[in-house]
Amino acid sequence: MSDNFLLAPSKNVDLSPLLKLEDVWKIYKMGEAEFAALKNVDLHINKSEFVVILGPSGSGKSTLMNLLGCLDMPSKGTVFLNGKDISHLGESELATIRGKMIGFIFQQFNLIPTLNTLENVMLPLEFQNVDPSIAKKKATELLDLVGLSDKARNMPSQLSGGQRQRVAIARSLAVNPDIILADEPTGNLDSKTGAYILDFLYNLHKKEGKTIIIVTHDVTLVRYAERVVHIKDGMVESIEERQNN
Repeated sequence: MSDNFLLAPSKNVDLSPLLKLEDVWKIYKMGEAEFAALKNVDLHINKSEFVVILGPSGSGKSTLMNLLGCLDMPSKGTVFLNGKDISHLGESELATIRGKMIGFIFQQFNLIPTLNTLENVMLPLEFQNVDPSIAKKKATELLDLVGLSDKARNMPSQLSGGQRQRVAIARSLAVNPDIILADEPTGNLDSKTGAYILDFLYNLHKKEGKTIIIVTHDVTLVRYAERVVHIKDGMVESIEERQNN
């Protein structure tokens, strides 16, 4: 797959949404029984939008996150990214898209414990075969951006939860992705540190035009959103437009 896939939207599809799901289902088979984790989901997310996907445990929001993040494909329906149908791509093609277009932030941080802070941030650049000296310079700049330049040689075990999440944010920005997808990004943090993380993401959205998608059960996070997608029992229950941002 060429990089043109990532850059050039199709002329035959609605070009406005960055991400678009049409009649998407995700069905899991358990023996002879089937369970629909997502049902008839229609959703679009525009470029430079801040969206919160809100739902309780078991609502299907993690399954939806996996589809939006190109970590999984639908059982039925169509997923468009940048105007291209990606519903039937293979794992290698999806991995290429993820590596270039999507930065992930997870509740559990998902740092590599055997790599120091700088090496963790460099990792996505290494996957893209960036020259090591350039990758190191970029990672150093990102650690400075999140206020951790003095922790470059520290291992993850030597960092607080808030510091580890800031490393995860720096790593998510390494390839300058269009989309930042955050799964419960404040779930393991105290309220003060959580507010810092969310303010940082909000500034990325406002100042750099990043598309931010947060998946959470925490209703307090909706104050940052331009739109809130309420999901329940595998279906989009409602979409709340917010004009206070």
